[in-house]
Amino acid sequence: MSWATRSADDRRLQRRSGLRGRGIRWGMRAEAGAIEKVSIDPQTFAPTLSTVDDAPPRGICGSGMIDLIAELLNAGIVDRSGSFAGDREHPRIVRTGDEAAYVLVFADQTPMGEDIVFTASDLKNLIYSKGAVYAGFTTLLGEAGMDFSLVERVIITGGFGQYLNIDKAVAIGLLPDIERGKFAYMGNSSIKGAYMALLSNDYRQEARDICNRMTYVDFSSNPHYMEEFTSACFLPHTNLNAFPSVTEAKKAS
Repeated sequence: MSWATRSADDRRLQRRSGLRGRGIRWGMRAEAGAIEKVSIDPQTFAPTLSTVDDAPPRGICGSGMIDLIAELLNAGIVDRSGSFAGDREHPRIVRTGDEAAYVLVFADQTPMGEDIVFTASDLKNLIYSKGAVYAGFTTLLGEAGMDFSLVERVIITGGFGQYLNIDKAVAIGLLPDIERGKFAYMGNSSIKGAYMALLSNDYRQEARDICNRMTYVDFSSNPHYMEEFTSACFLPHTNLNAFPSVTEAKKAS
């Protein structure tokens, strides 16, 4: 299939796609051509990319977005509030419409013949998403009278989580800054769990027992959630004491 014919399909994928791509101009699922890893040279602002199946870049998936935000922050292209630095003049920092954007891939390197850009709106949307996730962690722990120091293991599931760069997810405040050995990947746990419950009465009963012991916490009515969310809508957070390794890495650079 020619690149030109694929471009319309690409756009449909981007509209459907979220932290897997929803609401992101060039967001897409982790399919062929999705940018999944990003690093940016802090001197030249030039990116180094890898795509799913090593195909020509068509958009960016969730793991790539997390890498990208961490790299933009590290290079000083964006600040902790999630704003593009106003004093940067560079071919990769452009205006698209009425907002700033970073050119991840120039048009002549894409099958669509269009620049793949990451805009200020994209950045804000992702900061809100990661802020909601982190606020969920802290609110649930608070409801249980706990904090991150008491967490023994964080299990990351799903196709998105399988390719997540832990250090970069911590650097933007998506994941807590705890001992890295406490993080574990489990892959597609929902499908595995469904198979286990389908094939084993014991596992099915265990699932029922866990369900009956669960407590529902409504974030929309929780008085602490919005405070936590507001604090988490910075890179990595308003409280830098909660991210000591990020602070130390910044000092070292």
